[in-house]
Parts: sequence; structure tokens; C-alpha cells
Amino acid sequence: MTEGPLVLVVDDETGIRRFLKVALTARGFRVAEAGTAAEAVDAVASSRPDVVILDLGLPDRDGLDVTRDLREWTGVPIVVLSARDREADKVRALDLGADDYLTKPFGTEELLARLRVALRHAELRSAAQPPVFRCGGLAVDLAHRQVLVDGAEVHLTPIEYKLLAFLVLHAGKVLTHRQLLRAVWGPEYGDENHYVRVYMAQLRHKIEAEPARPRYIRTEPGVGYRLVEE
Repeated sequence: MTEGPLVLVVDDETGIRRFLKVALTARGFRVAEAGTAAEAVDAVASSRPDVVILDLGLPDRDGLDVTRDLREWTGVPIVVLSARDREADKVRALDLGADDYLTKPFGTEELLARLRVALRHAELRSAAQPPVFRCGGLAVDLAHRQVLVDGAEVHLTPIEYKLLAFLVLHAGKVLTHRQLLRAVWGPEYGDENHYVRVYMAQLRHKIEAEPARPRYIRTEPGVGYRLVEE
């Protein structure tokens, strides 16, 4: 039998770690644990987990610092699980390289869904060939720069296509305004959030049946956007 993905649970609360270990093991995951930032970094280096669940309120260092440090040398998916629910904390964690952010208290099924998305995203990043992204009637062929909606080709401007392609490459992940600005417009951009809003509205009018009630590109209020995966 193939072993399941290895999840590193980083949380200083023993009860949370115990609960997550039981829930994840029941779903076929293998689980490693860390209670401090130092233990977390060591565990990522030694155990090479497939995904990390990271609390921000660690006793020795802030989880945001751990996220920044890990991103200097590893692309392991990081799902933040924290009691901090301020938009500023979410944006900061995602800007530093976290793949997703879930606040406590949390639903087990939602956490499992976020883990699956993070793992799929990691597989896509490591794939040799650009994937054809499909979700409902939307299909994006990155290799041929082709976008189809219900089988009909949609013509996008260069900026619209770059925006959609970046969302596709990070499908399922919340992308902040700053991340989108730097990826699409360039590293010198970071505060012109209105650029993203304007082009996102244009893109939605081309690929969404009801732009005011988008199916594919969801808004994360105060944070950014997420391209839905099915």
C-alpha cells in the first residue's frame, strides 16, 4: 500500500496536535509534530514533509518568521492555521509565501480540502509540462496560451492573460493584491491595488457567466483572489 502524504503539524498546543493527528491519520495522512519554531525548521529539513500546517503563535518565534525562513530554501506547501483573524496577518503570511490561511476555530473538512489543494498545487509546480487547467466550462492551456469557455475560445489582452495564467499556476491558493501586482506588472509595483481590481473585472466579464456572482475567480475580501479548483 502506498504511504500517504506526510503532514508536519506545527502548534504549541498539545491538544491541537493530538486532534489533528487523529483526524489526519484517519484520512490516510502520515503525521509529524513540532511544538516550536526551532523544532519546525529542523523537522522540515530532516523529515521533508509534503505539507506543513503552521500556527503563528509559537513560543520561541513568530510563525511569520518561520514562513519567511522556510521560503528561503524550500517550496513545501504551508497552510497557516491560526487564531489570528486580522486581514493584515493573512496578507502578511501569504505575501511571505504561505499557500493558504485558515483561522481557528476551524472545520476539519475545510482543512482537509485546503491540504488537498496545497498538495495538488505542489504537484503542478513540479510537473515537467504546463498543465491544461479545467474547472467547469473553463479550460486554460498554458502551453498554447489558449483560453476556452464552454468550448469557445476567449480572446484576452496580454495583461488579462498574464493575470489568469498566474492564477492558474497557483489554482486554489489565495493570492494577495501585492503578489498579483508583482507577478503581472513587475516588482516595482506593490500598492496599485486598483490595477488588479480593474483588470480582474475585465477578466471576469470575459470568462464568467455572471461576473457579479463569479464561479471561477473568488474574491477574498481585503486580501486578494483565489481561482477555484474542482
